Amino acid sequence: MLCVNNLYKKYKNAETPSVNDLSFTFEKGKIIGLLGPNGAGKTTTISILCGLINQFEGDVKVLGYDIRTQANIIRGIVSVVPQQIALYPTLSCYENLLYYGKLYNINASKLKETIHQYLDDFGLKDHLHKQIKHYSGGMKRRANIIASLLNHPHLLILDEPTAGVDVHSRSMILHFLKQYNAAGNSVIYTSHLLEEAETICDEVLIIDNGKKIVQGSPEALITQYQTNNLENVFIKLTGNQVRD
Repeated sequence: MLCVNNLYKKYKNAETPSVNDLSFTFEKGKIIGLLGPNGAGKTTTISILCGLINQFEGDVKVLGYDIRTQANIIRGIVSVVPQQIALYPTLSCYENLLYYGKLYNINASKLKETIHQYLDDFGLKDHLHKQIKHYSGGMKRRANIIASLLNHPHLLILDEPTAGVDVHSRSMILHFLKQYNAAGNSVIYTSHLLEEAETICDEVLIIDNGKKIVQGSPEALITQYQTNNLENVFIKLTGNQVRD
């Protein structure tokens, strides 16, 4: 799925790099947790993986394609669900999804079929014509995810997809991710909910200060660091200091 070697990124006027000599690999067909404290470099790493940032040092391959020379191919088979809701508030959910689908040049009849299927899967079919600004937080999150699925990506990258949502929406989102992965697709997601990551992830990568701290399955890391859960592993490796 991913092969990253010696990734380095420092923003202009920044005192320290956001990503510093980061290397890791992951096989296809897994759910991967990219974990770290605030400011660890998670969002920068994701932005590089999907081609939003192209000024960096190091080598990155996504699903076998080089991000420097084959970014257009990668953009067609990878989708990102940003932490912020990327939908137009005064448009209905259906209008938003039609708009995003047309950006992918998806056949009109196929697009409408796909939209209705995902609206049904995510419990939004009875609210398709309601403006996004009138959606609850959980509904916005679910619609945000649907917008990223219209091109049927082989790799789905999600940045805090369950942040601030109700229990039922979180359960629905996690259930869908497991189903999507079971169909042969790969998933990368960031989260500060370590219990959630422990439950859903095949492997996790913990980074801090732009560097790789540890990588492995939640079960193996819990055993290795002789703790009861992934959250204790995380605290043990990144410390107790509050990050802003």
